[in-house]
Amino acid sequence: MSKTLEDLKDVVADAAIAQDVAAPENTGPKYEQKLDAQGRAYATGKRKDAVARVWIKPGSGKITINGRDIETYLARPVLRLIIAQAFEVAERVGAYDVVCTVKGGGLSGQAGAIRHGVSLALTRFETGLRPALKKAGFLTRDARVVERKKYGRAKARRSFQFSKR
Repeated sequence: MSKTLEDLKDVVADAAIAQDVAAPENTGPKYEQKLDAQGRAYATGKRKDAVARVWIKPGSGKITINGRDIETYLARPVLRLIIAQAFEVAERVGAYDVVCTVKGGGLSGQAGAIRHGVSLALTRFETGLRPALKKAGFLTRDARVVERKKYGRAKARRSFQFSKR
């Protein structure tokens, strides 16, 4: 009863064919749509010290931040452009209404947090958008934060001014 390794492979292959067992195809993780009771997708976006809670639902493209319209909350066009980048990459400009609350940080960090949250919410509403948003880098939390001040220094790295006398 001495069987070689090749004989065992043949036996296993014949048994699999006999049972019509197909080898499982590993195509990667499966993502599914996640919606709440109102049909909205929710996500939390972060950037620097800002944290944004974002809800999206199909609509006309209206964006509301902390109860105010985007034009009044973010006066600088550059900040509005940062938020619109997620919709442009996903080719969904004007397709979703966005309601978000954002706390902490400055306006630039808040705009980055909203973009991060919108991108995550889009992937939860339409899972097919994930590769495009991932390639653009919008699903990754930007981990850069302000360096802390050290003792014996004027700021994080700057020394106190030297005095000869």
